[in-house]
Amino acid sequence: MKLLLTAVGRLKAGPEREICSRYVERAAAASRAVGLTGIELREMDESRARRPEDRKAEEARALRQMLPPGARLVILDERGKSLTGEAFSSDIGRARDAGTPAYVMAIGGPDGLDETLRSEASLVLAFGAMTWPHQLVRIMAAEQIYRAVTILAGHPYHRP
Repeated sequence: MKLLLTAVGRLKAGPEREICSRYVERAAAASRAVGLTGIELREMDESRARRPEDRKAEEARALRQMLPPGARLVILDERGKSLTGEAFSSDIGRARDAGTPAYVMAIGGPDGLDETLRSEASLVLAFGAMTWPHQLVRIMAAEQIYRAVTILAGHPYHRP
């Protein structure tokens, strides 16, 4: 199973991109030992539509096109469910064990995600009730994916 981190908007060169890349690389290196085929970060441009509803709908269409057939879609939204690292790792492990071809975490744009895409998600996940800057959300998502992979591998990185 492939892990995909998809995001509306692109990180510019700088410390945020470097940190995110570091966690993606670490997760990719550790993923093969637990039956995963790696991790990939896919970014897309923000919509230029005038109305927020139109921007969200356009971005949702583009995100849907990034989804491999049969993928488990997990979207990040402050109204979502909070999980422990172990519970998140277990969700990835169950998807892997069920033969799911891809596990996709999606980060919306500045206006959030379209409600239709939210309703299609297998899981709506929150990193707390606060709204986080998109640059930090990407870093946090990449780190949580790395953490989940290390939990699956029994690596001591995660210390509850």
